[in-house]
Amino acid sequence: MTITQSAEFTSRWTQFRGAYIEADVVNSPTSPELWAEIEAFCNDLRSRLTTDTLKEQSGIAATRAAYKACGKDPSRYRPASEQLARRVLQGKDLYSVDTLVDLGNLVSLFSGYPTGLLDQDRVEGDVALGVGHAGEPYEGIGRGVLNIEGLPVYRDAQGPIASPTSDSTRTMLSPTTSHLLFIINGYDGDEAQIQRTVDLALDLLKRYAQSKNERVSHF
Repeated sequence: MTITQSAEFTSRWTQFRGAYIEADVVNSPTSPELWAEIEAFCNDLRSRLTTDTLKEQSGIAATRAAYKACGKDPSRYRPASEQLARRVLQGKDLYSVDTLVDLGNLVSLFSGYPTGLLDQDRVEGDVALGVGHAGEPYEGIGRGVLNIEGLPVYRDAQGPIASPTSDSTRTMLSPTTSHLLFIINGYDGDEAQIQRTVDLALDLLKRYAQSKNERVSHF
């Protein structure tokens, strides 16, 4: 499987640099050790940022700008990374789902980048990053039917599978997910930060999801 950027997307936003990890994993309930790491990072985030200064974080600022360039209002359809960080900075508790979802959230909080964690067995063929069209059917995880017109969106052979606002229910993770596709969306094009984000994701996957046969690609 490969992921590429389509001309439809690059004509609107040229700074994007993406990375994705394919790995064999074991999903499970979140361990106390992983949750402690998440809580520690949340406390650190609160000591450094507010909901006002959050928008200045490079990964979030660039994602918001990319939304506008593609035709979407980032304040109405917030990127998932911003939604998550705002919740933390507002002093609200995060919801624990499972190991893969929770470690993906930690990676997103660390980087400011929206991340996509998909069950690779539910992805059909190669994937392209494009822009959502009017009337495209899309059900977002926890969002119901989502209007993806003007959103950056990933499509496989069957249609949309992920966006930086919400991944699709069609390719969502489950307790039995064993083949993971982990997408990192670097809308600011900061290759050093993208590499740090990849390194953190690989470390967490090894320590908490028993990952093997990892393959990292950039697009």
